[in-house]
Amino acid sequence: MKGKYLITVKNNVLRYQFEIRRNITIIKGDSATGKTTLVDMIREYYENGEQSGIILQCDKTCVVLEGRQWKVLLENIHDSIVFIDEGNQFITTDEFSSELKRSDNYYVIVTREGLPNLPYSVEEIYGIKTSGKYGTLQQTYQEFYRIYGDVKNSILFSPDIIIVEDSNAGYEFFENAAEDKCWETISAGGKSNIYKLLKEYDNKKILIIADGAAFGAEMDRVMKKINLSIGKAIFLPESFEWLILKSDTIRDKAIEEILDNPSDFIESKEYMSWERFFTALLVDKTKDTYLRYSKSKLNDAYKNKKIQERILQEVPKQLI
Repeated sequence: MKGKYLITVKNNVLRYQFEIRRNITIIKGDSATGKTTLVDMIREYYENGEQSGIILQCDKTCVVLEGRQWKVLLENIHDSIVFIDEGNQFITTDEFSSELKRSDNYYVIVTREGLPNLPYSVEEIYGIKTSGKYGTLQQTYQEFYRIYGDVKNSILFSPDIIIVEDSNAGYEFFENAAEDKCWETISAGGKSNIYKLLKEYDNKKILIIADGAAFGAEMDRVMKKINLSIGKAIFLPESFEWLILKSDTIRDKAIEEILDNPSDFIESKEYMSWERFFTALLVDKTKDTYLRYSKSKLNDAYKNKKIQERILQEVPKQLI
């Protein structure tokens, strides 16, 4: 499944309208914000259609997955948008993660907690804003908003330390660039270690660079630490490979078209997260060229100063 899908769910009191564009969308928020009501309305429409008094408009079937028999039910759900309400503990399991990897559906998951077993994007974590009043004949509009917004806008300093999520090509690139930029580069060795390093180097100016396409589960605790500290910031491109593709180092019209509308090209069953797609795209576009890319070890061509500067232009200028 790929593409963007506009979903409208309404009755004579409530109206939800939102767009999803990746295989995993997270809805967060406190009680009484309308999250469970949304799932209830989708369930009722699926079971009773227009007789439920609910109107649901979407180009794909919308269905609710729940209960102990979730795995059996999921086997018969294809090319659909699957909603899961909080309280279904299976969403935290490796078994569910494995099933999602093989699935051709999109998923909208209501949860207050991070789900480290799932690689979801920081851009697809939403809350719900309500305008209007319940209990009247006037529709209440439920507006979805990104919880974290554009986190890079708050970066106003040059770092002492750059913490890079991985230990491979991305880390090598920023470590090499540090020779001219006067920062220390540290590999976190995985996104789950970033919070620990933030605490360890609390007295330093720190920039975190991580793959935004799969960093969603870490955002709560990392952003709390950043917001409570002076001289801490985070930069979340989709991935390091996305940075290279975005930098126009490889001149290719097809790449430009893909970057403009990634959801139109990324098949969710093949790529569980967008970072994997961008890696595959970069490898394919550079094979048999001097820019041949390998995630495990950085090609020396990317250490060339002109290419390096071109890639660094995609990092907020306040940092370099």
